This record gives sequence, structure tokens and C-alpha cells, in this order.
Amino acid sequence: MEKIDTLFKIIQTLRGENGCAWDRVQTPETMWKCLAEELYELEEAIAKRDLLNTCEELGDVLFQFAFIMEIFNERGDFTFSDVVEQVAKKMIRRHPHVYEYASISTKEELDIQWNKIKAEEKKENGCKRESALDDVPKGMPSLLRALKVSKSAVKEGFEWDSIHDVLDTVKEEIQEFESALESGNQDDASMELGDILFTLVNAARFADIHPETALAGATAKFEGRFRLMENELRKKDIKLASLSSDRKEVFWSRAKNKYKGKLHSNF
Repeated sequence: MEKIDTLFKIIQTLRGENGCAWDRVQTPETMWKCLAEELYELEEAIAKRDLLNTCEELGDVLFQFAFIMEIFNERGDFTFSDVVEQVAKKMIRRHPHVYEYASISTKEELDIQWNKIKAEEKKENGCKRESALDDVPKGMPSLLRALKVSKSAVKEGFEWDSIHDVLDTVKEEIQEFESALESGNQDDASMELGDILFTLVNAARFADIHPETALAGATAKFEGRFRLMENELRKKDIKLASLSSDRKEVFWSRAKNKYKGKLHSNF
């Protein structure tokens, strides 16, 4: 607690009379944008398995959280202790198989228990639920929201029988996307592409892979390979745009092999 107190004191100084003009005018709404940016930087560090940068980005996320927390504390809305106490009670309440005498033997039973307790909490708080999707925030990034929407629908029993059925649906959606492209209707093509992405999110869910993590990892891998290819071309004073498709493939294949070897050696 001593360390977090030091962080709060720094924020109080920054927002104080002799502090920083920028820090003094910030609000939870403006700081949320900073927190969101830091979360994405943390995600990138984790995807790249960069431990040093991950430690730094965790610190940045913690700072943004503490900053927002301090603003609410200044207003007299609630304190850091209130937040900790509330979430601690919630986590204990939602894990009766750990803190009480409930018996859980499968992941499915665990999910049912969690959702039941969560629903009871909502009811006690006076939240009127008209749809299984009411709990899904509309401001979430589309990929994460697609996963959340899918999970909410599944909890109500709306589900494919197997991942193979999901993959068959992906193939069907790709065919529909191709037809939309051939028709020249941009709106239809956009919708069909969205259907592909949404179904792939469900394929990831079935495979117990977080789509955001998977995409972040794949993007980091592409970026690493592309930078290696750029570096080789730069040393040879070759412009990428000047290469034929076959020559591009040669340099790209070399970059893939180098990056692949780098991954195995580091991890």
C-alpha cells in the first residue's frame, strides 16, 4: 500500500495549486482516453512478449487508473478504499467454491454459477434486464464487443453444435462476400465481410482463443517480418515498390524465416 500511496501523492501534487496546468484540468472522461491508449500499448507489449516494456506499460496503466481514481476522490464521490472493498467483496461472493462450500467440478458449472450470481447482483441493484445483450457496452471496440455479444447469446442457449459448424459457416460467409464483391454492391460487401469477422470471433471463442490476443499476435508477427524485409532492402538500396511479385516473395520468405528463428531463440 505504501507504493500506491506514493503514486497518489504524485497525482495530488500534479493536480495541486503549484502543479501542472494540464493535469489540473483533466476529468474522468478525458483521462479515460489516455487509459484506453495505454491499454492498447500494454496489449502490444504482451503480444510481443516484451517483458521490460510490459512492466513499463503496466505502470502507465496503473498511473492512469490512479489518476481517474484521485479525481473521484477529490469530488468526494468515493475513495480508493471503497473501490478495493467493493471489488474484494464481489470476487469473494462470486467464488463460493473457494471461500464457502459450493462444489464445482467442470468449467460449465463454474460459468453457470458465475452468471447466476452476477444476475442476482444486477437484480438486487434494481437493474431491469430486457435482453441478454443489455450488459454489453456499446462503446467497446468492435472485435471485443462481438465476442461479448456472442458469449451473452451463448449463455441463453444460442450456440453452434461444434467448431466445425462454425468453420462451415465461415466458408459460407466467404462465398457470400465473394458474391457481393462480384455484384459491385459496396454496402452488401461490407456487411458480408462483417459476417466473416463475426463468425471468426466465434471460431476463436470455440477454440478458447481470445480474438484480440490472436490478432495482436498476428499483427506483431507481420510487423516484425515486414521490418526485417525493409531492413534488408534498405541495405541493398532496393525500393519495395520496384520489385516484381516473384522478387517480393523471395525477400518476404527470407524475412519470415529469419523472424521465425528469432522467435524460437527468444521464447
